[in-house]
Amino acid sequence: MYKYLFGPVPSRRLGISLGVDLVTHKICSLDCVYCECGRTTNLTCERKEYVPLKDVLKELGHYFENNPNPDYITFSGSGEPTLNTSIGKVIEFIKKNKKNVSVALLTNGTLFSKKEVRDDVINADLIIPSLDAVSAKAFRKINRPCPDLNIEAYIQGLWDLRNEFKGKIWLEVLIIPGYNDSQKDLEFLKKSIEKIKPDKTQLNTLDRPGTVSDITSATKESLEKISDFLGFDNIEIIAAFKDQKKGIPFRKDIKEAVLETIKRRPCTLEDLSSILGKHINEINKYLSKLEKEGEIKVVAQKRGNFYTKAG
Repeated sequence: MYKYLFGPVPSRRLGISLGVDLVTHKICSLDCVYCECGRTTNLTCERKEYVPLKDVLKELGHYFENNPNPDYITFSGSGEPTLNTSIGKVIEFIKKNKKNVSVALLTNGTLFSKKEVRDDVINADLIIPSLDAVSAKAFRKINRPCPDLNIEAYIQGLWDLRNEFKGKIWLEVLIIPGYNDSQKDLEFLKKSIEKIKPDKTQLNTLDRPGTVSDITSATKESLEKISDFLGFDNIEIIAAFKDQKKGIPFRKDIKEAVLETIKRRPCTLEDLSSILGKHINEINKYLSKLEKEGEIKVVAQKRGNFYTKAG
């Protein structure tokens, strides 16, 4: 079993994606109210080698020798991947050994104000940064950043990335009603996106419970109105509403293992990850599918969100 790789997992955006996790749970530069992985336990902007480079490369080498190619190799996972100073070396290793596999980076985008971070990821094929808020007030409210971060440098970093990076940039905006959907917030957002010029702007909303109990998802209708207001030709709504086609292959054995486990006792995301020996991102995919199918439900308790059988 791998420690730093997970999946491959089915992704609505990236097909079959092999995950690479370069930090441990949960090290991040943000503590977003909507994060499905739970609260940030190490809120930091310090870059260092959080997991051993040699071990990550060893696992990738073993995977390459024993498995078919995924559609993407994706940096994501327990926290912010660009916090790891070795991310550039890992991208270089993938590009050398798997020339026909695309590399994607899922990132909160907060560290692109640093030139060395932009240089580290310059050889990726696709970067999907987040930008949920443009005003300082909304940024603090929804993203709860590391004290070293400010919204001006954050946005400037995204502008600089666009000027230097030759691959695709899909900018993701997650809408939380009452947090970042006011007319003023949306006007600020529109101006910033016009300057960043991403290849796509993707609107999303809460798919499963976050770290704050009173937040709610935006409706499909409200996201469509926001999309119309922003008015970009390349904007799309990626939120997984129940009426969307499923069509994504999931492994039956993992799905059944999740159901069998929570049938015996309610579990948190972290509990399931530990019990089943699967990465939290992989478990998240199955929980989301099972919730939409009405087979499980979420119960908020003091220790976190617990999953149990519905009915």
